[in-house]
Amino acid sequence: MTTVALKDVTKVFPDGTVAVDNVSLDVGNGEFVVLLGPSGCGKSTVLRMVAGLEDPTAGAILLDGELANDLPPRERRIAMVFQDFALYPHMTVGDNISFPLKLSGVDPGPRAERVADVAAALGIGDVLARKPNQLSGGQRQRVAMGRAIVRRPGLFLMDEPLSNLDSGLRAELRAEISGLVRELGVSTIYVTHDQAEALTMADRVAIMRRGVLQDVGTPTQVYGRPATLYVAAFLGSPRMNLLEASVYVHLDRYITLSFGEQALYLPWEDIRSRAVAHYHGERIVVGVRAEALTPVPSDAQGDVLHGRVRYLEHHGHESLAFLDIGATAIVVDDIGGTPPELTDGGGRLRRLSNVVQRLAGRSGERNGRGLDPGAAGHGAAETTSGRTATSVLSDPGRHHRRPAELVVRLAPYPQISPGHPLSVSVRMDALHFFDERGARIDVGWR
Repeated sequence: MTTVALKDVTKVFPDGTVAVDNVSLDVGNGEFVVLLGPSGCGKSTVLRMVAGLEDPTAGAILLDGELANDLPPRERRIAMVFQDFALYPHMTVGDNISFPLKLSGVDPGPRAERVADVAAALGIGDVLARKPNQLSGGQRQRVAMGRAIVRRPGLFLMDEPLSNLDSGLRAELRAEISGLVRELGVSTIYVTHDQAEALTMADRVAIMRRGVLQDVGTPTQVYGRPATLYVAAFLGSPRMNLLEASVYVHLDRYITLSFGEQALYLPWEDIRSRAVAHYHGERIVVGVRAEALTPVPSDAQGDVLHGRVRYLEHHGHESLAFLDIGATAIVVDDIGGTPPELTDGGGRLRRLSNVVQRLAGRSGERNGRGLDPGAAGHGAAETTSGRTATSVLSDPGRHHRRPAELVVRLAPYPQISPGHPLSVSVRMDALHFFDERGARIDVGWR
């Protein structure tokens, strides 16, 4: 088994493209780490640098604690599985699997025995005499896996190995790959853009955006407490509802989160209220997932939002209702670029999408929006400006605003239709808070 450590690794291509920007990541013995992100985010470039197929522009790559920047690929004890299988078409399945052993000088007897063992484990023992063009996509991927496994490497590198397969076969093979790798106890770095693969297979998930590492943690951590607005928007199906809210503090009582026509009230006893209180008079982004919303009668009391159904999506096992609640949604674009300026109701420009530029300790400004009239006389906290950024982010994508469509999970084929009024209860403990830079507002970070 091999440990991997990337220390401030950067890759800049000759045309000036920054593919990987100051990434630091550790992979422990036997750990299965998934690099997750959209196409072009730099995850495959990271994999190629670990394999020795690309040289880092800056930073260090350590294998088992030893600097490997100048180590040739054949000396890194790495096996790589590619997206396109990369099988030799003129060789049989058995010859494809045994080829690395042949190059290493393993004798024919032990070589045949190891090939048979690997083929049996992968369920392809009966096709060893066939050529790759006589196999299905799933069988060819198993052959590619067998060729990697038979070498008994210290590290597996897998570059979207299931992306060319249909959804049913992907689900089957990701379970097989995950189980087999853990049985072998080999450290693995797996690249994918499919969040289902990442969340079901990984010990830890590392989420990338435009060459920058956004978040690293267990699947439960990155889904349940995303570090940035981009991660919150990227993970989950349906995606997290991200609403623009104005914050008004009533000391020792509650915090009002105003969504325009409606509001929620965060109790002062909630441990998160102290962190949110620093944003009095300002706008933040409040995230809530569909599973934290429950339909209730229109006269229900408590933390309830009211709206009308804009449209419905039926998925067989459930239906999704999209509600107009009179709020403003924040949309994080999948493809980054220069963010538009955002204009508040008074016509003053603010950059809710300052999330876009790398802030290496530079301070950013916030513009207050005035005090909640009800807050005066209740000891409202003062507006704070010019706070120093607490995280270093690099272009996680631009945001823009649009009328909110609050996504709510319902039973299959509910007896409602577009235009129908619907009220939902909100689990306040399941809310997520993000500042204008896209960083999480929280306490007790993981």
